[in-house]
Amino acid sequence: MSPVSDDRALPRPQRALIDAFTTHLRLERHLSPNTVAAYRIDLIHLATFLHRSSSSLEDADQSTLRRFLAQQHALGYARASIARRVGAIHTFYRWAVDEGRIEHDPSLLLGSPKVANRLPTVLRASEAADLMECPEADAFDDLIDRAIALRDRAILELLYGSGLRVGEVTTLRPGDLDLDGARVLVRGKGSKERRVPVSDDAVAAVDAWLAQGRPVLVTGAGGPLFCNRRHKPMSARDVRAMVHGYAGRLLPGRRIGPHTLRHSYATHLLEGGADIRAVQELLGHSSVATTQRYTHVSRARLFEAHERAHPRG
Repeated sequence: MSPVSDDRALPRPQRALIDAFTTHLRLERHLSPNTVAAYRIDLIHLATFLHRSSSSLEDADQSTLRRFLAQQHALGYARASIARRVGAIHTFYRWAVDEGRIEHDPSLLLGSPKVANRLPTVLRASEAADLMECPEADAFDDLIDRAIALRDRAILELLYGSGLRVGEVTTLRPGDLDLDGARVLVRGKGSKERRVPVSDDAVAAVDAWLAQGRPVLVTGAGGPLFCNRRHKPMSARDVRAMVHGYAGRLLPGRRIGPHTLRHSYATHLLEGGADIRAVQELLGHSSVATTQRYTHVSRARLFEAHERAHPRG
């Protein structure tokens, strides 16, 4: 563990304050474990800087916070990382004022560095279809290898066919699926639940996994929907490694992960004429502005097609 991400060097009151804040994020704001962990690290970075300057989270003022951000920039942190730290600082001090732990918010006028709004990577429909076909269960005689291929196909189909986040796939349980109704119950960010359609291909892939693959790797009907070769629940890291593996063989040189399939799902829906509000609901976005970025991707692809196909493009 990096010394800066370890809070053991901080005074006990500072550790307790950070613990109280992260408990608030987890239990009251219902943020994802990854977001809570990221905010905690951001606060430890700040508290460590303040402690080395003989200050504390309660005593910091605007100029001190600006010096902290300048130090982060000098250390080479990316603009996106610094912008997230600013967000964590704003969130922390709003909470601290509301809780009466400090009187004034020193972060009110703290600006955030502009972050380039990169368009998400999106597969073409044919590329996505080829990726879905990569796991070939019939190519294996070994029961475990065959089960793994069935599992991988089911996960890929859910990532692309239903637009699920990697964390949503790994927390699925068999009871969340309604294969007859082609629906799945998804627990998204902030513990929000939504029901989304499951494509015909995904229904077939999940059905094959449940009937022929899962019994090989899982004993009993309970537990998570997907598990790894060690009979443990699939982790986000397992899913990313699986997607990277297939994508690396099919489309070498491209950076493709689970979120690429979600991006592709949204873009293909919009290109097919789906209403943006409907896509927002399907993706579980709290704001339509987040979904809006996929319309930019679609426009970019239209211009690309024009340049490629038109004689004066």
